[in-house]
Amino acid sequence: MNGYGGGSYGLGERRTLKEQAGTYALLPLRIFLGVTFVYAGLDKLTDSAFLSATGTGSIGELMRGVRDSSAIPALVDLALKSPEGFGYAIAIGELLVGLGTLVGLWARLAALGGALISLSLWLTVSWQATPYYYGNDLPYLMAWLPLVLAGPAEYSFDAILASRRRRSM
Repeated sequence: MNGYGGGSYGLGERRTLKEQAGTYALLPLRIFLGVTFVYAGLDKLTDSAFLSATGTGSIGELMRGVRDSSAIPALVDLALKSPEGFGYAIAIGELLVGLGTLVGLWARLAALGGALISLSLWLTVSWQATPYYYGNDLPYLMAWLPLVLAGPAEYSFDAILASRRRRSM
């Protein structure tokens, strides 16, 4: 691959369209998930109703509403010990995951964080969706997995750092 993705293509070597597509295949997913999680985090951080323990639209009200229908009620009970803290943790987690994914810095760790956030939301908030594919957190969980497995590849700080490490050896 040319660029910062590594690989063994030399100057003047032509890659097939299939090879080029493989190089950039995860880039749209990275952009979508990164932008979505940055937006979700900022949306929560700027919504005073969400970051409250009680009231319409609050994290506390949401958690109390899904407690009995969640797959793991104990997880919801943990969140209900400090709804505001849990709300901030989710919002900041989404923001950091989104930024890490967009710029490709510690991208596998960011993707793992995104997968864990999506998994926890699926097991709590989206669990009662019937049929299961109506819940939106399960597809997000599945979307994170290729990024966990493959990493960021092209156009990422991780790739730039890896390229610099290879050159210094």
